[in-house]
Amino acid sequence: MPPYTTVATLLDPRRLRAIYLAARRDAVTLDRSRETDQDLVDLVADPYESLSGARDRLERLKELLRRRNDRRAVFLTIYTAMTRAVQQSIGRGRFADSEWMRTYTLTFANYYRDAFLAFEERRTQAVPEPWRIAFGTAVAGDALVAQDAFLGINAHINYDLALTIRDVGIDPHRERKRDDHRAINEILAELVDAQQEALADLYAPGIDEIDTALGRFDETVSLFTLAEAREQAWRVGVVLVDFHVRPIESYARWVLRTTATGGAVFILGPTLDPTVTRALERVERNQFDLGDAIDLLDRRYGTVTLE
Repeated sequence: MPPYTTVATLLDPRRLRAIYLAARRDAVTLDRSRETDQDLVDLVADPYESLSGARDRLERLKELLRRRNDRRAVFLTIYTAMTRAVQQSIGRGRFADSEWMRTYTLTFANYYRDAFLAFEERRTQAVPEPWRIAFGTAVAGDALVAQDAFLGINAHINYDLALTIRDVGIDPHRERKRDDHRAINEILAELVDAQQEALADLYAPGIDEIDTALGRFDETVSLFTLAEAREQAWRVGVVLVDFHVRPIESYARWVLRTTATGGAVFILGPTLDPTVTRALERVERNQFDLGDAIDLLDRRYGTVTLE
């Protein structure tokens, strides 16, 4: 696709809706009453330098958050499973350019680490707004587990991924790298299926026809499918790589930030049947705790077999 055509396709009707929602959002502020947790800071203070090191420290961070009863552990459980799956796929030769995929996955992980560190150290302006919403909501603990999961996915894919692509570069052999980028969609699809099974297990004790209810929730809470979001990330990444004209770079960054923020606002205010929302909330209050959610996610991810 020619570069200027790529610039022109950065917006579609759903992203225009996200921009509209972002413009109408309430300001998100950090909870200044919380003290910085130095143990958490220590785990994310230094950049990840290898995939195995990143995976180990992400796992340790997840367990520490779980012990703190901190709902940031929900997304991190999903993300550690994704990182593990991609690392295994690299080792099995699933990608055409394994070294590029290692750099890509490691750089992606460091974007999460940077956002987490800035949030934990109360450096408000250094926290991208999609992450400010995701982390702030998780710390407040007043959303559904499913919303905590989607907020983290939204921030990492709809915001961080295009910047990752810009940083690691896409040349030479751009088409080969795009194919590797798209190949991750197949891995994620298997993990998303496991995630939905875990959520069904969590909510099933309190909701009849749980698959129908979660299907409606899933369709409503997410503006973009993972594949669509990752394709958009590639397009924005291409613009950031190919154009070094400030107005175009600024436009691409604005699209990135605003659509990811709008996506977060949408997740927190889905047009879902309120009876379904109330039922999910009731189950969370009465049927399980954070540890149960993490255990079920871990067990379901453990059953995924990657070819």
